Amino acid sequence: MSLADISRLATPSSYADLAALGLVALGSAGYLLRGKTWDKPDPYRHVFFERPQEKDAAGRAATKETRNIAQKLEESGKQLVVFWGSQSGTAEGLANRLARECHLRFGLDTMAADLSDYDSDTIALIPETKLAIFILSTFGEGDPSDNTAMFWEWIHKSSDISLSNLRYMAFGLGNRNYKYYNKVVDVVVEALDRFGAKSLMPVGKADDAEGATEEDFMAWKDALFSVFKRDLHFQEREIAHEPTLSVVEDESLEPIDLHHGEPVQKLASAKATAASSPIKALSIKAARELFTSPSRNCLHVELDLSEHPELHYKTGDHLAVWPTNPDVEVARLLRVLGLTARADVPVSIKSLDAAVKVKIPTPTTANALFRYYLEICAPISRDTILSLAQFAPSPATKAYLTHLGSDRDAYADFLSRTHLNFGRLLEVAGAQDAASTESPVWTALPLSFVLETLAPTQPRYYSISSSSVVAPRTPSITAVVSTSALRNNAGEAVHGLTTNYLLAHKQTLTAAPDAPVPHPHNLTYDLAGPAAALSSGKVFAHIRRSRFKLPVLSSQAIVLVAAGTGLAPFRAFLSERARLKTMGKPIGPTLLFFGCRHPDEDYLYRDELAALQAVLADELHIVTAFSRLGEAAPKVYVQDRVAQQAERVAQLLGEHNANLYVCGSAAMARDVGVAVGKAMQTRMGWGEAELKGWSEGRKRGGKWQEDVWG
Repeated sequence: MSLADISRLATPSSYADLAALGLVALGSAGYLLRGKTWDKPDPYRHVFFERPQEKDAAGRAATKETRNIAQKLEESGKQLVVFWGSQSGTAEGLANRLARECHLRFGLDTMAADLSDYDSDTIALIPETKLAIFILSTFGEGDPSDNTAMFWEWIHKSSDISLSNLRYMAFGLGNRNYKYYNKVVDVVVEALDRFGAKSLMPVGKADDAEGATEEDFMAWKDALFSVFKRDLHFQEREIAHEPTLSVVEDESLEPIDLHHGEPVQKLASAKATAASSPIKALSIKAARELFTSPSRNCLHVELDLSEHPELHYKTGDHLAVWPTNPDVEVARLLRVLGLTARADVPVSIKSLDAAVKVKIPTPTTANALFRYYLEICAPISRDTILSLAQFAPSPATKAYLTHLGSDRDAYADFLSRTHLNFGRLLEVAGAQDAASTESPVWTALPLSFVLETLAPTQPRYYSISSSSVVAPRTPSITAVVSTSALRNNAGEAVHGLTTNYLLAHKQTLTAAPDAPVPHPHNLTYDLAGPAAALSSGKVFAHIRRSRFKLPVLSSQAIVLVAAGTGLAPFRAFLSERARLKTMGKPIGPTLLFFGCRHPDEDYLYRDELAALQAVLADELHIVTAFSRLGEAAPKVYVQDRVAQQAERVAQLLGEHNANLYVCGSAAMARDVGVAVGKAMQTRMGWGEAELKGWSEGRKRGGKWQEDVWG
C-alpha cells in the first residue's frame, strides 16, 4: 500500500470521524499536561497519612530532657543537686525546700532532682566541682521508694563503679517503730563510700515515731550550712525571695482550656505505673458507720466499679482516695490572700528555671488550686514561717513570725494550743497588728510563693476490706475518721482530711432529701467536685496492687494479727476463705488475733466475724484483745495475746508452715515480731542467729507479710 493510499484512508470522511479525532487529540493533550495544568498533587496530601500522636512524640523527642545528670548540671549551670527518693511526698518537699534555701542563702545555683529522672550511672560523671545531696525515705520492710528503685538496683548490682569525684551529703527519713529504721540511707551511704565518694558531713536521720521529722531536718540543715561556711567557704547573704514559678492571670482562656481540679497521676517509674490503675470517678454504692463515739467515727464505704469495666482489684490490694479540701479552709486562704473576688479567674503557671518542673496542672484557677491541687491543710514548718516574714503586711506581724519561726520551744507551745496550717497562720499572724481591726490581706505575698511552699495533693491509701472473689465489682474500705484534739486546748481539734471528706459523703448519701444530716464537725465540702464530675456521690480514686496476698492454696495455714482498722484486709481474707469452703475447697487452719479498745465500742465487723466463724467452724479461731475494759481491768494488746498463745503460734508457723500476716501500726507490728520470735526460739531451741535467718527468709519468701503505718 502506497503512502497516497494511507493518506486517503486517514482522511476523515464524515462528522463521526472528525469527532473521534477530536477526542483522541484532547485525550492526548490531557495526558501530556496531567500534573502540569490539571490534577496537580495536593501539597498537604501526606497529612492524611500521618499519625498525630507520632508527630507529637517526635516533637517531644526533639525537646526531650537529658537523662544524664552531669550533662544537666553543666547545661543548666547548677552547682548543687539535691536528689530525692520519696514515697509519700515528704522527702520531695524537703528536697525542694533545701534547694531553694541553698540558692537564697548562699547564691548556689541548685536543683532538686527525682532519682528516677536520671540514669544512675551518670552520677559517676558528676565532676568534683559540683556537690550532691541525697534525701531518701525508707518505708515498709526497709524498702526504697518507687522512684529510688533504679538507683537502688544500680548500687546493688554494679561492681565497677568509681565515684571518686563525687562529694556528697545525705539525710534519711524513717520511723524508729519500724524494724529497718532508715535502712535505705544507711545502705546508700555505705555503697557511695565503697565506690570512693567523699562524704562532707555525718549522715542526718529523721525519726517520725514522735513526729520529729521537721525538727530533725532543721537541725541537720543547720549543720549542713555550717559545713558550707566553715569548710567550703561559701558566703551567706541576706535572704530575698526569688520566684522559680511565674503565675499570670489570663482571662482570654475559656473554661474548656482549664484544669478544674481533676487529679493528675504522676508515677515515679514503670513499676509504679503498672501497679496502679487510672484515676476514675467511682460511685459510692453504700456507706455506713461501724461505730460512733464522742471522739471517733469509723466508716465502711463500698465503691462501684461497674461503670469502669477496665478496673479490677484483687483481695489484699489498696484503694487510693483523692481528697477535697474543706470549704472553710479554701475560703480562709482566698480571703487572706485577697483572691476571693478573683478565685475563678484563669491563671497560667510556668517555670522560670529549666531545672524546676511545674507540678500543678496548668492553666487552672486559684479556687481549683486551693480546693483540689494543694495540701492547704498540712502543718507549717518553722522554715516556712521564717520565709513568710519578708512578706508580712506590718512590722508587728513580721516580728511575730520571726519569733515563732526562730524559737523551737515557742513554736512547739503554739502548736499544742493552736491548729496551724498555711491559711490559719496568715490569719493569726496578721491579727498581731494592733492597729488593724480585722485580719489584713497579704497583698505582698505572691501566689508563686504559695505554690512553691505547699505540696501538691496526694491520695490517701486504704487496705481494701472486701474479697475480689465475693464482691468483684464492689471494693470496700474501712477508715477511722481522724479528729485529734490539741494537747493543751481540748476545745480545738485537727481533722483528718480524707476521712472527714468521706464522712461528709456518707452523711449526704444516707440523709433523707428533705432532712440533711450535718457533718459532726460542721465541715462542708464541694461534694459535686470539679465541673460536677463527682455529682451523685462519687470520689476520685484508683487501685494500687499490693503484695499483701493470701497463699495460692486455700489449704495453707495462716496466722493473722490486726489492731483497729488493720482488720480490714483480714475481713477480705476470711470472706474469701468462707466462700471457697462453700465451693468445696479445703481450708487450712486460720488463727486471727484482733485488738481494739472495748468489745462494745469499736469491735469492727463483730457480727460478720461471728457469721464467718459459723461457716469456717474449726478452721477459724479468733483471739481478741481489749485495751480499755475499765480502770480495774489490765490493758491487753494483740502482742500480749500472741505471747500467751506462743505454743499454738509456733506450731502453726513451724509444723504447718503457716503464713504470717500483720496489719496495723508499726509499733504493734514490731512488738508482734518480738513475740513471734520468742515463741519460735522457745519451741525450736534457736539462738539469735537462727531466728534472724528464719525470719528474714520468711519475709523474702512472702511467708511473713506486713501492711503497717505510722
